[in-house]
Amino acid sequence: MKTADLNNLKLLDAWYEDDPAMRITVTLPFYAATGNESSSVVHFEIEPGHYLGTHTDSAEEIVLIISGTVEASLGDERGQLSAGQAALIPAMVPHGVRNIGDETARCVGFFSAATVESTFDRLMMPFGERKVGTPPVENAAQLVEATS
Repeated sequence: MKTADLNNLKLLDAWYEDDPAMRITVTLPFYAATGNESSSVVHFEIEPGHYLGTHTDSAEEIVLIISGTVEASLGDERGQLSAGQAALIPAMVPHGVRNIGDETARCVGFFSAATVESTFDRLMMPFGERKVGTPPVENAAQLVEATS
């Protein structure tokens, strides 16, 4: 059985250079390189006043809010979600998440594919690219070691 302790993950900082409010910490505890065949999981955190930039994902996603309060955008729709609430995000629909509360928003996304490519509206740092995604299978040992 593969497990992940969401309370004890090593998270990577990600941001937009031209917008200090777009800043998250993120990791992928489950995806193709960790042995998943048809699903993946992303864990991300957003500090108060910060947001996850608008992007599309190559696979359908269900986002579960673990703690905090966020405003989620999905195309032209906006909605507020709090701890214990979830939202369905169809593949390739632009979406984003903004922390509108006073505590760290902790979120988990469940994808319907083991590999996922996300395309952001701006360059995502530290990658220096608009398209980012699940790391390649050959990097699995390095990633698992970093998040253990």
